[in-house]
Amino acid sequence: MDHERIIDFLWEAMILKRTPRTGWQRRGVSHVESVAEHSFGTALVALVLTEALRKGSGEALDREKVLLMALLHDLAEARLTDLPMSALCLIPEEVKSQAEAIALADLLNPLSSAEELKGLWQEFEDRTSPEGQLVRDADKLEMMVQCLRYEWAGSRGLDEFWQVMDRHQWHYTLSADLYARLKAKRAQLYGHCE
Repeated sequence: MDHERIIDFLWEAMILKRTPRTGWQRRGVSHVESVAEHSFGTALVALVLTEALRKGSGEALDREKVLLMALLHDLAEARLTDLPMSALCLIPEEVKSQAEAIALADLLNPLSSAEELKGLWQEFEDRTSPEGQLVRDADKLEMMVQCLRYEWAGSRGLDEFWQVMDRHQWHYTLSADLYARLKAKRAQLYGHCE
């Protein structure tokens, strides 16, 4: 394994620690989270969902697979950045997905497990496994927990995130239930029922 290429990979991937989540930034939120912080949050939410499903329904998802998918899910943004919704509305989903797949494959190339990792990312992207579906849910739940934290800290003008998520199709009932609880917590913040 070429050590120089591994360092190049790490050097490039670590840019995500300083890459802001543009959706928050464009809405005037101060001190926005980075893509890396979001990926950590997604991994944590995915772990909690995995454990809750195991305990509640006996559904045993592959924990390692879930955590790897969560860690990898936005890695391509090291090359593509975090594209705001205004840009994503103009880019066909298949074009975005193809660009992410190319960026991810090139980034992961120095790693001996590159093919396996690309396959896991593709499962997440295509939602072809229970683990990929769970990480999709975790990605959205993490975003909404963060949204509520921003609102709790005084940020306003984030209603559109809630409106979009109200139409979101959750893969797991547990995820939908947790989202409903987040909305109830938000209603407490604003002093009304939704």
